[in-house]
Formats: sequence, structure tokens, C-alpha cells
Amino acid sequence: MTKVAILPIFDASGERSYRAIALDKQSVGKTPGQALDALTAQLGETEFSALLLLQSFHPDQFFNVEQQKRLSELMDLWRKARDNGQSLSQKLQTELDNLVEAELNAATARTASFLEAAS
Repeated sequence: MTKVAILPIFDASGERSYRAIALDKQSVGKTPGQALDALTAQLGETEFSALLLLQSFHPDQFFNVEQQKRLSELMDLWRKARDNGQSLSQKLQTELDNLVEAELNAATARTASFLEAAS
């Protein structure tokens, strides 16, 4: 089964949209469903079945408030750099990549925890 993460993102004006990520593909939509539909089209899935869990993105034992705050700070820096035609320093980009990976792992652990509690 292909793992899919759907994350809220904000553009320069603060408008929220959603990014769906799986393997080496990603898509963006105004809603989580739009992002997922666009991603599944890229994946070429003819039959896609999934269990979708939506969460409120509050801190928890899997991804804490400090991690969320730092991720938000780094995303702001990344957007500013992008808008100015620049990129983050290697150190900041690595930190951002690690936090994105940690958030994806947290979503996976959160889901596993939910499924364990539901069974």
C-alpha cells in the first residue's frame, strides 16, 4: 500500500491549501480531497483504496509544539527565499527536510496508534 501524507500549506498571502505527497510525487489542491485526487492521477492508480484520517494538526506525542513552531518558522523562511529567487542555506534546508520527514513519520505513527486503539 502506498503511504500518502496530506499537509496544510499556506501561500505568501496566508491562504491555506493542501499538499499530498507519496513516493516521489506530490500535488496541491484547495482541499485535502483535491490534493489526493490529483496525486492519485499522478500515481496512475486504477483502483485506489484508502483509510483517511483527518486531524486538527495540534501538537501531540508524535510531533510536539516545538517541532511545529520550528517547521512553521522554516517554511516562512523557505517561502521568503523562494519569492526572492533564492534558496535556504544547506543547514536550514536539511533541518526543514528533517522536520518534514518527522511530521510524515508522526502521521504514520499517529495512524498506527489510532488503528491499534480501534481494534
